[in-house]
Amino acid sequence: MGERILRLMIKEFIQVLRDPRMKAMIFVLPVIQLLIFGYAVTTDVNLIKTAVTDSDRSVQSRQLIESFTSSGIFRVISYPDNDGTMTEYLDQGKAVVGINIKEGFAKDLLNGKKPVVQILVDGTNSNDGTLAMNYAQRIISDFGIGKKSRDLVNVQGRAWYNPDLKSRNYNVPGVIAIILLMTSLLLTSMAIVREKEIGTIEQLMVTPMRSIEFILGKSLPFAAICFIDVIVVSFVGMKWFDIPIRGSMLLLLISAALFLMSCIGIGLLISTISKTQQEALMSSFFFYFPAVLLSGFMFPISNMPEPVQWITTINPLRYFLVIIRGIFLKGTGLAELWQQMAALAALGILFLTFSVSRFKKTID
Repeated sequence: MGERILRLMIKEFIQVLRDPRMKAMIFVLPVIQLLIFGYAVTTDVNLIKTAVTDSDRSVQSRQLIESFTSSGIFRVISYPDNDGTMTEYLDQGKAVVGINIKEGFAKDLLNGKKPVVQILVDGTNSNDGTLAMNYAQRIISDFGIGKKSRDLVNVQGRAWYNPDLKSRNYNVPGVIAIILLMTSLLLTSMAIVREKEIGTIEQLMVTPMRSIEFILGKSLPFAAICFIDVIVVSFVGMKWFDIPIRGSMLLLLISAALFLMSCIGIGLLISTISKTQQEALMSSFFFYFPAVLLSGFMFPISNMPEPVQWITTINPLRYFLVIIRGIFLKGTGLAELWQQMAALAALGILFLTFSVSRFKKTID
């Protein structure tokens, strides 16, 4: 049994690695994807295009405008003279935020009244619009706090695990997980159906090899290749983006092995039910996109409808995201992550068992 599996593994390694383009796709493309997505996937809002109408034209109004420009969040691109011009800037997309400082701003501020400052936000992108509104309100609120009020309460805020609140520290580990899912899924989904297309499946069928041997011989080479990708992509993510890893690297590798077991099981299952490589490729993407959307990478699972939350329980990416972010950012250990690891192990066994049972040594 062991010798047959070993020979099939050697065959797979030779078949995959003899093509220079395939080697580049396996080892170079994931790194390129990490570099691109690591910069592209961010929720940080900086240098928001802002138009300001200063009807008060006082020292205090200019100080307020300076508070916006010095924050690094807002970039004033124009000073419209009236509300109509301000509206045009927002309609044409020239500005995302409009700040309208009404006449009498300084007088009300000096008299202890609450001056009115109108904030107009382009809400087309609700996320950016909400962040811009919150930032603007915070700047205006801080500007209006009197010195006496500051001395009454000493507020000391501190963000744990991500002190600078950089979204990249949170997103890059998630990008690593998504790249591993895509790489393992695409490689394994082609494994069995490729044998059918090139005609070598008949040769394997006349051997005494059992289904479990065939699946192991097909999956272990891709598991080894993807495991190398885990190490390479994680190292690049840590060094290039300066992402800290506060937990155990060994625990991360063990968790990655469980995650890859699930992904490879799904890929082999797709390969067993597909008749052509094109069909396998389309089926892989049919699984891949819902898996990403329902993983909690972009949208919190807790905000999803309850039936959808139940569906996410069979998504291995959901559990691995918790693990990789916890190890990278929080330094969490086995005591906190054993439930996610157990879920990955259970899903891996389930998908691999289903793949073995689905595989039949016949040609459709």
